[in-house]
Amino acid sequence: MRDVIAMVVLSAAIFAPNGVAAFDESKYPDWKGQWRRAETGPPRYDTSKPVNKQEAPLTEEYQAIYAASIADQAAGGQGGDPTYTCIAPGMPRIMNVYDPMEIVITPETTYILIQHVHDSRRIFTDGRDFPANVEPAFAGYSIGKWIDTDGDGRYDTLEVETRNLRGPRSYDAPGLPLHRDNQTVIKERIYTDKADPNIINNEITTIDNALTRPWTVTKKYRRQNVQQPVWPEAACAEGNVHVEIGGQNYFLGADGLLMPARKDQPPPSLKYFEQSQK
Repeated sequence: MRDVIAMVVLSAAIFAPNGVAAFDESKYPDWKGQWRRAETGPPRYDTSKPVNKQEAPLTEEYQAIYAASIADQAAGGQGGDPTYTCIAPGMPRIMNVYDPMEIVITPETTYILIQHVHDSRRIFTDGRDFPANVEPAFAGYSIGKWIDTDGDGRYDTLEVETRNLRGPRSYDAPGLPLHRDNQTVIKERIYTDKADPNIINNEITTIDNALTRPWTVTKKYRRQNVQQPVWPEAACAEGNVHVEIGGQNYFLGADGLLMPARKDQPPPSLKYFEQSQK
Protein backbone atom coordinates (compact mmCIF):
# COMPACT_ATOMS: atom_id res chain seq x y z
CA MET A 1 0.00 0.00 0.00
CA ARG A 2 2.88 2.39 0.76
CA ASP A 3 4.26 1.95 -2.77
CA VAL A 4 0.84 2.64 -4.31
CA ILE A 5 0.37 5.85 -2.31
CA ALA A 6 3.88 7.02 -3.19
CA MET A 7 3.21 6.42 -6.90
CA VAL A 8 -0.08 8.36 -6.74
CA VAL A 9 1.59 11.33 -5.06
CA LEU A 10 4.48 11.31 -7.57
CA SER A 11 2.12 11.06 -10.55
CA ALA A 12 0.05 13.96 -9.27
CA ALA A 13 3.17 16.10 -9.03
CA ILE A 14 4.51 15.13 -12.48
CA PHE A 15 1.28 15.21 -14.45
CA ALA A 16 -0.43 18.18 -12.79
CA PRO A 17 -2.45 20.13 -15.41
CA ASN A 18 -1.11 23.47 -16.61
CA GLY A 19 -1.93 26.21 -14.14
CA VAL A 20 -2.44 23.79 -11.26
CA ALA A 21 0.28 23.97 -8.61
CA ALA A 22 1.98 20.72 -7.65
CA PHE A 23 1.83 19.58 -4.04
CA ASP A 24 4.08 21.79 -1.92
CA GLU A 25 5.15 19.58 0.97
CA SER A 26 7.09 22.46 2.56
CA LYS A 27 3.76 23.81 3.82
CA TYR A 28 3.22 20.71 5.94
CA PRO A 29 5.07 19.28 8.96
CA ASP A 30 7.86 16.79 8.40
CA TRP A 31 6.34 13.57 9.69
CA LYS A 32 8.28 11.24 7.43
CA GLY A 33 9.86 8.09 8.81
CA GLN A 34 8.79 5.39 11.21
CA TRP A 35 6.98 6.23 14.45
CA ARG A 36 6.48 4.08 17.54
CA ARG A 37 4.82 4.54 20.91
CA ALA A 38 7.02 6.78 23.04
CA GLU A 39 6.12 5.11 26.34
CA THR A 40 7.75 1.96 27.66
CA GLY A 41 5.93 -1.04 29.07
CA PRO A 42 2.71 -2.65 27.85
CA PRO A 43 0.39 -0.71 25.52
CA ARG A 44 -2.24 1.28 27.40
CA TYR A 45 -4.77 3.85 26.37
CA ASP A 46 -3.96 6.59 28.88
CA THR A 47 -0.19 6.26 28.88
CA SER A 48 0.11 8.28 32.09
CA LYS A 49 -1.69 5.59 34.11
CA PRO A 50 -1.23 1.85 34.75
CA VAL A 51 -2.99 -0.68 32.53
CA ASN A 52 -5.81 -1.62 34.89
CA LYS A 53 -6.14 1.82 36.52
CA GLN A 54 -7.08 4.03 33.58
CA GLU A 55 -9.66 6.03 35.58
CA ALA A 56 -11.95 6.53 32.62
CA PRO A 57 -15.10 8.50 33.59
CA LEU A 58 -17.40 5.55 32.93
CA THR A 59 -21.07 5.51 33.83
CA GLU A 60 -22.12 3.14 36.61
CA GLU A 61 -23.41 0.62 34.05
CA TYR A 62 -20.13 0.56 32.14
CA GLN A 63 -18.04 0.51 35.29
CA ALA A 64 -19.78 -2.80 36.04
CA ILE A 65 -19.12 -4.05 32.51
CA TYR A 66 -15.43 -3.16 32.88
CA ALA A 67 -15.20 -4.88 36.27
CA ALA A 68 -16.76 -8.00 34.77
CA SER A 69 -14.17 -7.94 31.96
CA ILE A 70 -11.28 -7.78 34.42
CA ALA A 71 -12.77 -10.63 36.50
CA ASP A 72 -13.34 -12.80 33.42
CA GLN A 73 -9.76 -12.31 32.25
CA ALA A 74 -8.48 -13.21 35.73
CA ALA A 75 -10.44 -16.48 35.40
CA GLY A 76 -8.86 -17.30 32.03
CA GLY A 77 -11.36 -15.65 29.69
CA GLN A 78 -10.97 -12.77 27.28
CA GLY A 79 -13.38 -10.39 28.99
CA GLY A 80 -14.45 -7.39 26.96
CA ASP A 81 -11.52 -7.43 24.53
CA PRO A 82 -13.02 -8.36 21.13
CA THR A 83 -9.70 -8.45 19.27
CA TYR A 84 -8.68 -11.95 20.36
CA THR A 85 -10.59 -13.31 17.34
CA CYS A 86 -8.69 -10.87 15.07
CA ILE A 87 -11.45 -8.25 14.95
CA ALA A 88 -9.94 -4.86 14.17
CA PRO A 89 -9.23 -2.71 17.29
CA GLY A 90 -10.99 0.32 15.79
CA MET A 91 -10.84 3.91 16.96
CA PRO A 92 -9.59 5.27 19.27
CA ARG A 93 -7.62 2.10 20.12
CA ILE A 94 -5.86 2.21 16.73
CA MET A 95 -3.83 5.11 18.07
CA ASN A 96 -2.28 2.92 20.76
CA VAL A 97 0.07 2.11 17.82
CA TYR A 98 0.74 -1.56 18.44
CA ASP A 99 2.94 -1.77 15.32
CA PRO A 100 5.16 0.92 13.74
CA MET A 101 3.28 3.84 12.16
CA GLU A 102 3.92 5.76 8.95
CA ILE A 103 2.21 9.06 8.12
CA VAL A 104 1.82 10.01 4.44
CA ILE A 105 0.55 13.53 3.78
CA THR A 106 -1.09 14.42 0.46
CA PRO A 107 -3.10 17.54 -0.45
CA GLU A 108 -6.50 15.90 0.07
CA THR A 109 -5.86 12.94 2.39
CA THR A 110 -3.48 12.12 5.21
CA TYR A 111 -2.83 8.40 5.53
CA ILE A 112 -1.90 6.72 8.78
CA LEU A 113 -0.44 3.34 7.92
CA ILE A 114 -0.18 0.67 10.61
CA GLN A 115 -0.05 -2.98 9.61
CA HIS A 116 -1.56 -4.25 12.87
CA VAL A 117 -5.02 -5.80 12.23
CA HIS A 118 -6.56 -3.26 9.82
CA ASP A 119 -5.26 -0.25 11.75
CA SER A 120 -4.58 1.99 8.74
CA ARG A 121 -6.62 5.19 8.47
CA ARG A 122 -7.61 7.78 5.86
CA ILE A 123 -8.11 11.32 7.14
CA PHE A 124 -9.79 13.44 4.46
CA THR A 125 -8.58 17.06 4.39
CA ASP A 126 -10.28 18.20 1.17
CA GLY A 127 -13.07 20.15 2.87
CA ARG A 128 -15.76 17.49 2.57
CA ASP A 129 -18.51 16.91 5.14
CA PHE A 130 -19.49 13.60 6.70
CA PRO A 131 -21.43 11.52 4.17
CA ALA A 132 -25.13 10.87 4.77
CA ASN A 133 -24.99 7.17 3.97
CA VAL A 134 -21.83 5.15 4.34
CA GLU A 135 -21.25 1.78 5.95
CA PRO A 136 -19.82 2.09 9.48
CA ALA A 137 -16.23 0.94 9.96
CA PHE A 138 -14.06 0.01 12.91
CA ALA A 139 -11.74 2.90 11.99
CA GLY A 140 -14.72 5.16 11.41
CA TYR A 141 -14.83 8.04 8.94
CA SER A 142 -12.27 10.77 9.63
CA ILE A 143 -12.32 14.38 8.43
CA GLY A 144 -9.35 16.61 9.17
CA LYS A 145 -8.27 20.22 8.88
CA TRP A 146 -4.71 21.54 8.77
CA ILE A 147 -3.99 24.58 10.95
CA ASP A 148 -1.09 27.04 11.10
CA THR A 149 -1.19 27.89 14.81
CA ASP A 150 1.82 30.22 14.89
CA GLY A 151 1.23 32.08 11.61
CA ASP A 152 4.55 31.18 10.02
CA GLY A 153 2.95 30.00 6.76
CA ARG A 154 3.41 26.31 7.51
CA TYR A 155 0.78 23.95 8.88
CA ASP A 156 1.77 22.47 12.22
CA THR A 157 -1.40 20.88 13.59
CA LEU A 158 -3.92 18.43 12.17
CA GLU A 159 -7.37 18.56 13.78
CA VAL A 160 -9.45 15.44 13.14
CA GLU A 161 -13.00 14.34 13.90
CA THR A 162 -13.99 10.69 13.54
CA ARG A 163 -17.55 9.37 13.43
CA ASN A 164 -19.50 6.51 11.84
CA LEU A 165 -17.94 3.73 13.89
CA ARG A 166 -18.92 0.10 14.25
CA GLY A 167 -18.27 -2.32 17.10
CA PRO A 168 -17.58 -4.12 19.24
CA ARG A 169 -14.63 -1.98 20.34
CA SER A 170 -12.65 -1.41 23.52
CA TYR A 171 -9.94 1.10 24.41
CA ASP A 172 -7.41 -1.57 25.37
CA ALA A 173 -6.67 -5.25 26.03
CA PRO A 174 -8.26 -5.32 29.53
CA GLY A 175 -11.56 -4.48 27.83
CA LEU A 176 -12.16 -0.88 28.90
CA PRO A 177 -15.50 -0.48 27.11
CA LEU A 178 -17.08 1.95 24.68
CA HIS A 179 -20.86 2.14 24.43
CA ARG A 180 -22.65 -0.56 22.45
CA ASP A 181 -24.59 2.05 20.44
CA ASN A 182 -21.39 3.00 18.53
CA GLN A 183 -22.34 6.69 18.56
CA THR A 184 -18.76 7.55 19.55
CA VAL A 185 -17.25 10.85 18.37
CA ILE A 186 -13.46 11.16 18.54
CA LYS A 187 -11.59 14.45 18.21
CA GLU A 188 -7.82 14.65 17.78
CA ARG A 189 -5.18 17.37 17.73
CA ILE A 190 -2.01 15.96 16.22
CA TYR A 191 1.10 18.12 16.27
CA THR A 192 4.88 18.05 16.57
CA ASP A 193 6.28 18.52 20.06
CA LYS A 194 7.80 22.00 20.24
CA ALA A 195 10.75 20.74 22.30
CA ASP A 196 11.55 17.74 20.06
CA PRO A 197 10.76 17.43 16.32
CA ASN A 198 11.03 13.65 16.65
CA ILE A 199 8.00 13.51 18.97
CA ILE A 200 4.39 13.78 17.79
CA ASN A 201 1.66 14.54 20.32
CA ASN A 202 -1.89 13.36 19.81
CA GLU A 203 -4.54 14.87 22.09
CA ILE A 204 -7.52 12.52 21.80
CA THR A 205 -10.94 13.43 23.17
CA THR A 206 -13.56 10.68 23.17
CA ILE A 207 -17.26 11.57 23.42
CA ASP A 208 -19.21 8.39 24.12
CA ASN A 209 -22.44 7.44 25.90
CA ALA A 210 -20.53 5.07 28.19
CA LEU A 211 -18.78 8.14 29.65
CA THR A 212 -20.11 10.72 32.09
CA ARG A 213 -18.10 13.41 30.29
CA PRO A 214 -15.68 13.70 27.36
CA TRP A 215 -12.41 11.91 28.12
CA THR A 216 -9.12 13.43 26.91
CA VAL A 217 -5.74 11.70 26.89
CA THR A 218 -2.46 12.69 25.23
CA LYS A 219 -0.38 10.11 23.40
CA LYS A 220 3.18 10.54 22.21
CA TYR A 221 4.91 8.87 19.27
CA ARG A 222 8.67 8.86 18.73
CA ARG A 223 10.38 8.88 15.32
CA GLN A 224 12.88 6.05 14.96
CA ASN A 225 16.45 7.02 14.09
CA VAL A 226 16.83 4.66 11.13
CA GLN A 227 17.39 5.50 7.48
CA GLN A 228 15.62 2.46 6.05
CA PRO A 229 13.13 1.18 8.64
CA VAL A 230 11.78 -2.35 8.56
CA TRP A 231 8.00 -2.61 8.33
CA PRO A 232 6.86 -5.90 9.92
CA GLU A 233 3.86 -7.78 8.56
CA ALA A 234 1.06 -8.51 11.01
CA ALA A 235 -1.25 -11.39 10.05
CA CYS A 236 -3.45 -11.87 13.11
CA ALA A 237 -5.24 -14.98 11.86
CA GLU A 238 -1.94 -16.80 11.33
CA GLY A 239 -1.18 -18.77 14.48
CA ASN A 240 -4.24 -17.49 16.36
CA VAL A 241 -5.25 -20.33 18.71
CA HIS A 242 -8.47 -18.71 19.97
CA VAL A 243 -11.75 -20.27 18.84
CA GLU A 244 -15.09 -18.71 19.75
CA ILE A 245 -18.07 -21.08 19.80
CA GLY A 246 -21.47 -20.12 21.16
CA GLY A 247 -20.04 -17.02 22.77
CA GLN A 248 -17.40 -19.04 24.61
CA ASN A 249 -13.65 -18.88 24.03
CA TYR A 250 -11.73 -22.13 23.54
CA PHE A 251 -8.14 -22.90 22.53
CA LEU A 252 -6.87 -24.89 19.58
CA GLY A 253 -4.12 -27.18 20.92
CA ALA A 254 -0.85 -27.96 19.17
CA ASP A 255 -2.34 -31.35 18.27
CA GLY A 256 -5.20 -29.64 16.43
CA LEU A 257 -7.80 -30.53 19.05
CA LEU A 258 -10.10 -28.15 20.89
CA MET A 259 -9.10 -27.34 24.48
CA PRO A 260 -10.83 -25.50 27.34
CA ALA A 261 -9.67 -21.95 28.00
CA ARG A 262 -10.51 -22.01 31.69
CA LYS A 263 -10.91 -24.44 34.55
CA ASP A 264 -14.03 -26.65 34.46
CA GLN A 265 -15.20 -25.11 31.17
CA PRO A 266 -17.87 -27.31 29.53
CA PRO A 267 -17.35 -28.40 25.91
CA PRO A 268 -19.31 -26.68 23.12
CA SER A 269 -22.57 -28.13 21.88
CA LEU A 270 -22.24 -31.03 19.41
CA LYS A 271 -25.86 -30.69 18.31
CA TYR A 272 -25.08 -30.89 14.60
CA PHE A 273 -22.66 -33.84 14.83
CA GLU A 274 -23.70 -37.45 14.95
CA GLN A 275 -22.88 -38.96 18.31
CA SER A 276 -21.44 -42.47 18.37
CA GLN A 277 -23.54 -44.92 20.34
CA LYS A 278 -21.85 -46.45 23.36
